[in-house]
Amino acid sequence: MSTESRIPLFIPEVAAPAAGDRKLGSARLTRVSSADRWLLRAFLRAMGSPAVRVVLWNGESVCAAGAPAAAAVQVPDRRTLLRLMSHPELAFGEAYTDGRLRVDGDLVELLEALYRVPVSPWAERLLRRPPRPHANTLRGSRHNIHRHYDLGNDFYRLWLDARLVYTCAYFPTPAVSLEDAQLAKMEHVCRKVGLQAGERVVEAGCGWGALALYMARQHGVSVRAFNISTEQIAYARAQAQKEGLAGRVEFIEDDYRNVSGQYDAFVSVGMLEHVGMDHYRDLGRVIDRCLPAHGRGFLHTIGRNRPLAFNAWTEKYIFPGAYPPTLREMMDVLEPYSFSVLDVENLRLHYATTLRHWLARFERASDRVASMFDDRFVRAWRLYLAGSVAAFSTGSLQLFQVSFARPLHNAIPWTRAHLYQ
Repeated sequence: MSTESRIPLFIPEVAAPAAGDRKLGSARLTRVSSADRWLLRAFLRAMGSPAVRVVLWNGESVCAAGAPAAAAVQVPDRRTLLRLMSHPELAFGEAYTDGRLRVDGDLVELLEALYRVPVSPWAERLLRRPPRPHANTLRGSRHNIHRHYDLGNDFYRLWLDARLVYTCAYFPTPAVSLEDAQLAKMEHVCRKVGLQAGERVVEAGCGWGALALYMARQHGVSVRAFNISTEQIAYARAQAQKEGLAGRVEFIEDDYRNVSGQYDAFVSVGMLEHVGMDHYRDLGRVIDRCLPAHGRGFLHTIGRNRPLAFNAWTEKYIFPGAYPPTLREMMDVLEPYSFSVLDVENLRLHYATTLRHWLARFERASDRVASMFDDRFVRAWRLYLAGSVAAFSTGSLQLFQVSFARPLHNAIPWTRAHLYQ
């Protein structure tokens, strides 16, 4: 009999003990039954037998892997165990954030062990149940972005680099500092787009403005940068004034769908994840109307190797409305308008390294983060950053950079040498 057919798809909740039988009810709740053990072992096998140890509420340990456990998960009660088995991603995140579920050992290593193993079809249905969608309409997008990016610039200053670049860095060598790697990423983008002094660039989703300011300062272009995060736009405008670039960089608090005008280049770094597949043609239509015959473009996004729903807990609590596309799905932006793909690069391990820097800085500042929010917030963001490291290091997530141009545009580099000279 297959594992899939032996495990019930719906696991019933355990009823609370009756008021008149508290002593007996307490014993029943604290005792680990043979059914608990059987269900847990079967669940771990369905999850690919990851190298993790589960410590039950009576101190008993269960591990389905033959290899030594990377870390241990302490489950406080039967209700939490059954919730984990019925909705693993969401329940793990909620229990960890609430402080009910504890991890003994390195959190990243635990999550890497979970992501590294192939799961059964039954377990994948549990893991990949689509979360309740957060619409990426004009109104919905503003709400989704506000929930993540408008947490306060002081919070992000604690763990990002000095320029507040909140996207994958580019490490010419693994030993490069985060600050230098973010500068290298911005230069890498500019070279891929082939910026020339005097050109006009439109950027969709500009974050705190570092790339727009870099393009203007280092490559002599003028930039119109769009973003719907109020705090980010305010910060970016202040930086433009401070650096004397306000005349060459215009930061606009508006949705990408409202971009107008003609530009030599279109750039979007870290926004496609928030667009939603229902709106890929909307984005393509915007790019089509703003690029002339010689126009070039660049898309940088978190992605997948195959279509999968985003992590349910992350989508619900951290990144509402997010969806990482596959390369094939990204083509729904470009193909309807006959754009030619010039270059595709995957910087997956660069993002894992970037996130390790962010997580280390976040941990050093965790006391200050707790004073700004609370301990629950600290645990949530620790889990988000650690889970992101694990997802990129194990290949669950990718980082795609796609350069493209109009089909008749022939003034393109003959080789890739210009990227590295």
